[in-house]
Order: sequence, then structure tokens, then C-alpha cells
Amino acid sequence: MSLNVAVQMDPIAHINIAGDSTFALMLKAQERGYTMWHYLADELSWRGGRVIAHARPVSVRAVAGDHYTLGEARDLDLGSDVDVVLMRQDPPFDIGYITATHLLEMLDGETLVVNNPREVRNAPEKLFVTQFADLMPPTLITRRLEEVLAFRRRYGAIVIKPLHGNAGAAVFKLGEDDGNLPALVELFSSVWREPFMVQRFLPKVSDGDKRIVLVDGKVAGAINRLPKAGEIRSNLAAGGNAAKTLLTAREEEICARLAPELERRGLLFVGIDVIDGYLTEINVTSPTGIVAIDRFNGTDTAGMIWDAILRRLDR
Repeated sequence: MSLNVAVQMDPIAHINIAGDSTFALMLKAQERGYTMWHYLADELSWRGGRVIAHARPVSVRAVAGDHYTLGEARDLDLGSDVDVVLMRQDPPFDIGYITATHLLEMLDGETLVVNNPREVRNAPEKLFVTQFADLMPPTLITRRLEEVLAFRRRYGAIVIKPLHGNAGAAVFKLGEDDGNLPALVELFSSVWREPFMVQRFLPKVSDGDKRIVLVDGKVAGAINRLPKAGEIRSNLAAGGNAAKTLLTAREEEICARLAPELERRGLLFVGIDVIDGYLTEINVTSPTGIVAIDRFNGTDTAGMIWDAILRRLDR
């Protein structure tokens, strides 16, 4: 089956092809003979009742520094000119991201969007995960210093992070006696209008933070992300290192619990984060990790994702 695919992503010139999941999906699509188009989220329009993308045909190749060719731009009617839209631009999950989900939601019944834009909007990673609170470490979402102080008195060392952050940015660990806590809460409250997330610090993060990828609710594979020396953040974008891993019984239980809800919501490509048997995030906006998983396991996660997309189109 040949597909016409529009990829909503960040500028392709700036991606790191060595580990970029979107690029891996594009390579696999091209290998299968699919036609691809590239556009940015700010090139979406609504005109005359139709959702339009000012897009360019794109071809890709695994050559660093010469990894793509863009053709001449034209307006695509995303409801009639393409079969699939991949919503793959990176966070921040801001009003621009939310607006893109509203526009792409208008394609419902015409074109498959992966992941489902309505559910991407309704399932920001650090809020969606609270629906599985019994699988999480002790967690608080607040803007109030008094609540954070009480939480730290109860649980000891804590981690504070923005509610809509990504790639490990602005993640802080504070010990039981760290006097910087009031100033940090003040800083978070001045930079972001929304609450922030506070969690009990999990010392075994030094043993790794697993990224587990699920495709249509089924485990495709996992990597263990290890923080570099002197860091608590294990995100690969923050300097963490990936290592081969297998799932524990607890991690398999977590995946089984999530699977029905992910399938119900149309969240086809999801990455979850697990530290020491605790679920910390459910990533649905632009999950990553498939290149490292395939490198360690000899798997074809991009192919699994496209097969899942084909199954959705056949329904």
C-alpha cells in the first residue's frame, strides 16, 4: 500500500540524524515507497473550511550534513491530499502546540493523524501520568511553597521540574536541608504561570532511567538511560548514555496497565519513563528512543510503527 505522508516537524536541517526518531520514521517510509511532505507547525492554515499546510516534498538519506532534499513548496489540503499526518514537532507544549492540535483535530474522519491530536492535547506527559498515581513515586503538583516544604519534610530529598518541560531542562534536585528551595519556587513561579511538579528523589536513578517504547499499546523495546557523572538527569539530550536493557516484571506490569488506555485514546507511538519500578512520565507529544532501541536489539521499531499505521487505515 502506497501512502502520501505529511510530516509536521521542526526544521529538518537542524535535526541530529544519528538519533532522531522522526528521521528514522522518514527513512523507513521512503524505503517503503511512500511519498513524503515536510512542513512546520506555523505553516498550518485554515482556509475555506479546510486545513492547509504549506509543505515541500522531501527525500531523506542517512548522510550527516547532506541528509535531505526539499522540493518546491505548495499548499496541501491535509484532509484530501494525504493519507497520514505525523505530528512530530518537539515541545514545548505551549499555546502554539495546542493550536496545532486543534487544527489537526479538524481532520478527524478524513486523514489519520499520529498521534491523535485531541489526545495529545488532553494527555500532557506530566499530567496524563497522574491517572496512574499508584504506579508513580510520591508526587505533588503545586505553586505553593508551603506545600513543597511539607512534601520535603515528609519524603526527604526532592526533584522539582516544569510541568510542561522536556529533554531534562530545568530539572533540579534539592536535599532535605537545601536552603535554595524558597528561591527556586519563587523562580519557577515567575517563569511559568502553571504549577510545577515535585517528586520524591529516587536515588536509584544512578542505575538508570528506562525509556520504554510502546506501539499500539505493545512493547517495542527499551533502553536504559544512564546519567553522566555528577548529574541526576539521564535524558540523552542532557548528556545521558544509552545502554541495552530488558524489562523487569514490574515494568511489564506497568506497560500492561497502560496499554488499554493508550489504545483507547489513539496514542499509537508512546514512550514511557520508569525509574526503580516507578512510572514518572508518559510521553506522547514527540516520543524518542527508537534509534537506540533498534541499535541494541536489532529490531525495526519504525517499521512496527508504520505497520500499526497501516492497520489503523484499514479499519
